[in-house]
Amino acid sequence: MSSNRIRNIVEAALLAADQPLTVDKLLSLFDPDEAPTREQIRSALKCIEEESEQRCVELKQVASGFRLQVRSEYAPWVSRLWEEKPGRYSRALLETLALITYRQPITRAEIEDVRGVSVSTSIIKTLMERDWIAVVGHRNVPGKPALYGTTRQFLNDFNLRSLEQLPPLNDVARMEPLAEQLALLEQSQLTTDTDSAVAPDTGRSAEQVVLDSDETDSHVLSDASIN
Repeated sequence: MSSNRIRNIVEAALLAADQPLTVDKLLSLFDPDEAPTREQIRSALKCIEEESEQRCVELKQVASGFRLQVRSEYAPWVSRLWEEKPGRYSRALLETLALITYRQPITRAEIEDVRGVSVSTSIIKTLMERDWIAVVGHRNVPGKPALYGTTRQFLNDFNLRSLEQLPPLNDVARMEPLAEQLALLEQSQLTTDTDSAVAPDTGRSAEQVVLDSDETDSHVLSDASIN
């Protein structure tokens, strides 16, 4: 099979898939008697990445594999295809997620010690329902409090291959740099109370989510990465 044919099959699969695809998954699409090598698959991915440099889509690698998506600069237009309004996350939810991300594994009490206020049960519930955090163990102290950490889905939705791609912790003192770095790909409806969480998920958006702080200003996040 020609390299151009392999490249076209890989791109078609990436366009049709509703989740990131690994090299192994891409290899499984071929019949055994015509299967390319892993090097040929990686070469096809590299070709797609290079050819996409001047296009409206780009190839990105996240924790679960490779994906094609719209570049963030086109978010204002593409987002109009969806009738739902961009979701709004409270500052409390964003700060809670940031603390779990950077200080994991961490208990709820430890989060409250840093923030200086109690953590709403709805925030923890929302983060777990979105599969951004999970219980990863229990602290060996009286009461055995749950330890929270981020998930692979969190990495996928924030366009990260690993936590090592996060900005340094000393750059996120006011949370805004974290918001700018971690571009969300999904859309939810959220309440705007100081310590409230998001409402049930309303579906995927192309590349725009708004995180609303306790003040009146908000930050529009857009993202376009492929794994």
